[in-house]
Amino acid sequence: MAESKTVHSPVVTYVSMLTLITFCPPTVILLWYTMVHADGSVTQTWEFLKQHGLQGLINIWPRPTMTALKLIVCYAVFEAALQLLLPGKRVEGPISPKGNRPVYKANGVLAYFVTLATYLALWWFGIFNPSIVYDHLGEMLSIQIFGSFIFCIFLYIKGHLAPSSTDSGSLGNIIMDFYWGMELYPRIGKNFDIKVFTNCRFGMMSWGVLPLTYCIKQYEQTGQIADSLLVSTILTLVYVTKFFWWEAGYWNTMDIAHDRAGFYICWGCLVWLPCVYTSPVMYLVNHPVHLGAQLSLYILAAGLVSIFINYDCDRQRQEFRRTNGKCLVWGKAPSKIVATYTTTSGETKTSLLLTSGWWGLSRHFHYVPEILAAFFWTVPALFNHFLPYFYVIFLTILLFDRAKRDDDRCRSKYGKYWKLYCEKVPYRIIPGIF
Repeated sequence: MAESKTVHSPVVTYVSMLTLITFCPPTVILLWYTMVHADGSVTQTWEFLKQHGLQGLINIWPRPTMTALKLIVCYAVFEAALQLLLPGKRVEGPISPKGNRPVYKANGVLAYFVTLATYLALWWFGIFNPSIVYDHLGEMLSIQIFGSFIFCIFLYIKGHLAPSSTDSGSLGNIIMDFYWGMELYPRIGKNFDIKVFTNCRFGMMSWGVLPLTYCIKQYEQTGQIADSLLVSTILTLVYVTKFFWWEAGYWNTMDIAHDRAGFYICWGCLVWLPCVYTSPVMYLVNHPVHLGAQLSLYILAAGLVSIFINYDCDRQRQEFRRTNGKCLVWGKAPSKIVATYTTTSGETKTSLLLTSGWWGLSRHFHYVPEILAAFFWTVPALFNHFLPYFYVIFLTILLFDRAKRDDDRCRSKYGKYWKLYCEKVPYRIIPGIF
């Protein structure tokens, strides 16, 4: 099969891919272990591993259990059922380089609130205790690590034998194909979109469910929820709610419209996201901090403002695209560049590049409030340990890398028009600095 143009030159080298595939799973387990069993101290975990070596990692690694497997299966089946059965508006995604236009059912908001309401109702009426999830979290992560590897192998085989669309193909290297993926829009049948499930309904949904789990666990342990955990959870839930409110817009982003379904995206959303992205809240379960009302409100307000600006950046661009530039941006007619490009089939198309509002400050300004929001739901942990800030550091690296990849893709797509755009909006992320 021919190489699809939806995959661009990888940012990391071949060796780096092997390194990530090898070391991501132990990182997940070590992060969980340090948060839950090593008092949040990286030094304590490091000393243990230095003393015991590989055997120490084997001893730390939680053994899968049937309880953990049942929890994962029930959650996955429930979310898959909601994705298929709940009603939703028909939404068309962007036309792919091969000329395909994916169609989605936008029921993410409904699925999100049904999930949270069901989870809390099961706890409230004594049917299910979410603390069990926290108690078996290590075992669940262990199952997810190996199960998701198998799932990614399935995607690799499916991409070779039964691709869902013409937006697929081999890069000529088994490691590259496994890491970046074979298909852009893999589906099971006509209606079950795999990337919507892995990225949104399993990964992002767990980002909402797990903080509630951590609050319930602390409440059962201490009879109360610390203000630090409460602030962190509220900001996280607001951010995740914003995501599902904007889910149809997410289907136009690099994750869905340009990155294939492979280890990088799917394993990351099935394993890395539930552990790493929730780690600041996980830390606060056993390390509650008393912030006081005033500091709590300051952090909460700063986090909410950051989330709103992040949302408004995406809303502004979506409205600009929806109206074909015939809208107001900050009360004025938008500044824009009319760019033409040629598809792989030789067809000439036109795009509008917004150069005012938030998008006139920098080419990826929306990443600034996203990083700030992550910082504000982490800072309730204060600075006793480094580990709660692992996610903020990871996110910063991820988004700076993503900004570069997006710039490279747009430069290749728009040519001279992108050069003109960069002259009008010279900064990539941080206005006046970078």
